[in-house]
Amino acid sequence: MDNILFLAFLVLLLVPLRNADTKFSQEFEVLGDLENLDVEENGEDEFEFLELPSWKSDRGNKVLVNVDAFGAVGNGISDDTQAFVDAWKKACSTPKSVFLVPERRHYLVNATRFKGPCADKLIIQIEGTIVAPEEPKSWDPKNPRIWLVYSNLTKVLFQGGGIIDGSGSKWWAASCKKNKSNPCKGAPTALTIDLSSAISVKGLTIQNSQQMHFVISRSDSVRVTDVKVSAPEDSPNTDGIHITGSTNVILQNCKIGTGDDCVSIVNGSSNIKMKTIYCGPGHGISIGSLGQNNSTGIVEKVVLDNAFLRGSTNGLRIKTWQGGSGYVRAVRYQNVMMQDVSNPIIIDQFYCDSPTSCQNQTSAVAISQIMYQNISGTSRSQRAMKFACSDTVPCTYIVLNNINLQSEDGTVETYCNSAAGFGYGYVQPSAECLSSSDKDTISKPEKEAEYLIHTEL
Repeated sequence: MDNILFLAFLVLLLVPLRNADTKFSQEFEVLGDLENLDVEENGEDEFEFLELPSWKSDRGNKVLVNVDAFGAVGNGISDDTQAFVDAWKKACSTPKSVFLVPERRHYLVNATRFKGPCADKLIIQIEGTIVAPEEPKSWDPKNPRIWLVYSNLTKVLFQGGGIIDGSGSKWWAASCKKNKSNPCKGAPTALTIDLSSAISVKGLTIQNSQQMHFVISRSDSVRVTDVKVSAPEDSPNTDGIHITGSTNVILQNCKIGTGDDCVSIVNGSSNIKMKTIYCGPGHGISIGSLGQNNSTGIVEKVVLDNAFLRGSTNGLRIKTWQGGSGYVRAVRYQNVMMQDVSNPIIIDQFYCDSPTSCQNQTSAVAISQIMYQNISGTSRSQRAMKFACSDTVPCTYIVLNNINLQSEDGTVETYCNSAAGFGYGYVQPSAECLSSSDKDTISKPEKEAEYLIHTEL
């Protein structure tokens, strides 16, 4: 906290032309608050964990609800959906129950909604593999966008060494992003936690989802630990962990490699903490997209601490559509290593994921109070840092501290358009364009004769 206060004081001395008003110092107080948003690594768990590998129905007065006891076959061919539904009804209504998916078995389950509220101290223990039907044409038309949905739960623990497998290869082949002649339409999300609170997810593997792998929606106090998410690099729209409309979410010790964003955080989300995240392949760790179809997008108080990104098409990305409204603010990225990453640091207020060009619009999602600290590694793109912001709603208070981004086969540069901020400590490539009032500028390496070069966006 003392460092932030000192920094605020230093900046006020260095930028007298910015009318050193109280607003500027107040916004740095927000960054000071971010210093207190650290992930608790060794805090006491709210949940009573079931020790593995031996389960006993009388262990700790728990009631074991095994899906096999309700008729599940577990051969990956027979439809075990009804057995899962019946087992869920029993487990959900019984205090201290353990919903068990046994190891070394494969359970074919169709789109299902597992609804609460449930009795106290429910544990969902997944040791085997849950697989989705492979054929899109046979998917339940009443549930076109979901596979396994858990809703209206409180203080529930998901854990185990099992796998949730979306069998997504045929869905990917049918995507318009794989073949432009295909219609563009949505596909199911593998695992969704919705309208829930005090949820812990630990140790699971989620793979080969039809589209998004794991969505946390409209929930509060969700902790995700030691989770692995994987899909081929060319699988379209297969976001790893997607957070929407949720607060107080912790992602810790997660390894994610997919064909889309490793993590995506969208509207209505705040107080999101990510600690020790491995990302790659994929499209990076993203806030957004926000503002599509002139909508309002709000994301604030996000911290990423200790991450390694390898071979991703973006690194730390904030992406918004033209025409939107709302804001992204109070974000801190720190202690991040990059290896062969395109666009290691990027803010893009002109995001346009559309087969046709997007119309220029003056309104935009405001982006401010974004801090990058201790970011290093190698960039695959010449522009290691890109701040492409709206002329009418510029990005403000972008802070760079101890940045060292290099290229293995050439120099790197920083691009700015309508972006204001400053750097302190070592910053490579130079980001002097953040302190310039010019639009559409590039900061070249210091050995160049000119620091700023005007170019087209």
